[in-house]
Amino acid sequence: MNYSIFPDQWKTFLNEAGAISRFTGRFFKIGFKPPYEFRELLKQCFYIGYKSLGLVGITAFIMGLVITIQSRPTLVEFGAEAWLPKMVSVSLVREIAPVITALICAGKIGSSIGAELGSMKVTEQIDAMEVSGTNPFKYLVVTRVMAATLMVPVLAVFADAVSLYGGFLGANIRGVVSWDLYWNQVFQTLVYSDILPSVFKTYFFGFAIGIIGCYKGYNSQKGTEGVGQSANSAVVISSLLVFIIDLIAVQVIDLLNFT
Repeated sequence: MNYSIFPDQWKTFLNEAGAISRFTGRFFKIGFKPPYEFRELLKQCFYIGYKSLGLVGITAFIMGLVITIQSRPTLVEFGAEAWLPKMVSVSLVREIAPVITALICAGKIGSSIGAELGSMKVTEQIDAMEVSGTNPFKYLVVTRVMAATLMVPVLAVFADAVSLYGGFLGANIRGVVSWDLYWNQVFQTLVYSDILPSVFKTYFFGFAIGIIGCYKGYNSQKGTEGVGQSANSAVVISSLLVFIIDLIAVQVIDLLNFT
């Protein structure tokens, strides 16, 4: 086995991490200084948020339905079928719905941003914006990162609601649970310490997805081939960051005694 490849891999990894850190630092340095591109921000919120509602809604509905159906046999075996709405609501709201929503956004939004900015980079549109006096980083990067940071939490809350409705239908496939009883159990079980941390961490999910997608697209190279590589690597890295952020968030929440 050739071990000589590992130093080069570590060097590449550290160089990439450093470049992403500098890119993120540049965002915080100029992102909150005027002038502000509110029109472009609203446009990106529409594309990132509204255009993703259908995909997120369908996925969340199926997710709630499947988890409820799969959980029922185990609870029935232990004589705890009445706990089904409580168990499903906690698992969906705390962990499953936010993470799955973030992964969907990493695939849809991350690849879209990476491909769009990559195409602009290789066709020299970004250079043309600099020549014309427009700040391309503020217009292209800041607006997309802010839109992703704002819209992913909204999509996650929407996914929570839809997945819980899917759980209601799943509970009634092989049993009978009234509408009032189901939602009473759900809201009696869920507390602010379940909802607030799960929503709060989605802001970090959205920021990571936006910053990685913009970084990969903004630094795309190798012509049209590089556009595909930028979109692909944006999805891979942002998906990995979602899991890392989620792991850190769980540990922090546990230390703060939210659980």
